[in-house]
Amino acid sequence: MKNARPWVVILVSIVIGAAAVAVAARWVAHQANIATTQVVVAARDLDVGTRLRPDMVQVVEWPAGTPLNEPFTDTGKVVDRVINAQVLRGEPIVAAKLAAPGASGGLSAVLGDGKRAITVRVNEIVGVAGFALPGNYVDMMVNTPDESNKPVSKIVLERILVLAVAQDVTTSDNKPRVVSAVTLEVTPQQAEQIDLARSIGSLSLVLRNQVDKASSTTLGARKGDLLKMRAVMADAPIVAASEARPVAAAHPAIRPVPRRAPAAAVPEAEKVEVIRGLKKSVE
Repeated sequence: MKNARPWVVILVSIVIGAAAVAVAARWVAHQANIATTQVVVAARDLDVGTRLRPDMVQVVEWPAGTPLNEPFTDTGKVVDRVINAQVLRGEPIVAAKLAAPGASGGLSAVLGDGKRAITVRVNEIVGVAGFALPGNYVDMMVNTPDESNKPVSKIVLERILVLAVAQDVTTSDNKPRVVSAVTLEVTPQQAEQIDLARSIGSLSLVLRNQVDKASSTTLGARKGDLLKMRAVMADAPIVAASEARPVAAAHPAIRPVPRRAPAAAVPEAEKVEVIRGLKKSVE
């Protein structure tokens, strides 16, 4: 019996090993049965306006359970096309990220249908201290004399897309960059308004929230508005805590009720007990 125990242990080990191999084989077979499809992806990071070459793309297996919107399965269909949005390494190249066939590279490939690009000269202050980066939206404000030859500042254009800062159409980080020019995407009419505005006054950019699409209507700010605001603030009384008046003085309609002093206690008269014979009385 003692000699049979090692053989039993070996037999049990063989059975357990065979079961593990069978489970692993079934798992591998299941993974092999998962449907895949071939998709063209970027072989490296691609910037906006890049014209694709064969060495910039490659074909990989993509899970069929994760569908893509208009992917490409052949690299020949994307070569010589221009990227109109930044694509990272390993990211699928879809039709929405490619410019129209025949488009040249550079900034023109980024422009939408019916849009124009115009460059505005800015400085550290006008350029929102360098925080206006490609992909951000800005409002444009102009400072110019009005019909009465008085200065006025007013927002004239809203939600303008920043295409490039200086000569860069993309940015690898979110750090502010102080540049001398910002390129904006506008309609032809907006381009005319910007050109007129910078010839009659000074322009400023106002950074806005990316998801804020609401439009605001203002009358503009004039010198008189600033002086009125300053006068209102100057006329506001400043009352120190030590000079604060009681509530009754601040509100005449509320009068304090005088408190009456408690009535003085009346001393009781002295009484004498008198006994007359069998009768007793108090006098």
